Amino acid sequence: MTSRNWVKLFLNTLLVGGLTTAIVGFIVRWNEFQPYFTEFKLIDILSTLIWLIVMGFLFSVISQMGFFAYLTIHRFGLGIFKSVSLWNAVQVILILFGLFDLVYLRYENFAGPDDSILPYFGPATLLLVVGLAVAWYKTKQTNRDAFIPTMFFMIVVTLVEWVPVLRVNEQSWLYLMLFALVACNAYQLLILHKLNLQSEQDRQKRAGQSPSTPKSNKPSNLKKTKKPSI
Repeated sequence: MTSRNWVKLFLNTLLVGGLTTAIVGFIVRWNEFQPYFTEFKLIDILSTLIWLIVMGFLFSVISQMGFFAYLTIHRFGLGIFKSVSLWNAVQVILILFGLFDLVYLRYENFAGPDDSILPYFGPATLLLVVGLAVAWYKTKQTNRDAFIPTMFFMIVVTLVEWVPVLRVNEQSWLYLMLFALVACNAYQLLILHKLNLQSEQDRQKRAGQSPSTPKSNKPSNLKKTKKPSI
């Protein structure tokens, strides 16, 4: 990826995180912010909006750190296991462990004596459904090999990024950070191959415009390039 497209990815992901957190923040904490609107406290509304956007920027940076960490881990995994199918199997096992821990550990640590375990399936179910939807769409854009890595990133990596709020277990913050992370993670996954393709086109254009490049050395048809797996 060229530096221009990397900066574009960084800024756009910041924007996604900021807007998502601002919208979700007003929804999940409406009982707290409702008086600002009913009493038309414009200063309070603007200060809250700015605060939510800044928090969204922070969530976005966490998401991007996790994204580039996973790209590195993914390459290491392929190198260590020497097999895409074996590495995918390892990722599936980690996905199942992650979803199980999200339900069981939260129930063990935060549930009361008479609480049901069913409500603790909510976040895990939401994460699984969103992960499946993003993985399906990513597969349509690229190829079948992208399904498991996308699921792993959308579930396991999101869980790791989500840990600071999971340990506190404050309901509004729980969903505020979750929706921001999911939006940023999904955006990065779905735009990555497009930015890589654009970077390749930019490099070929520069090579074609270089005085030292022979005229016969024309850029190849990019449609023949193998689609990425992540």
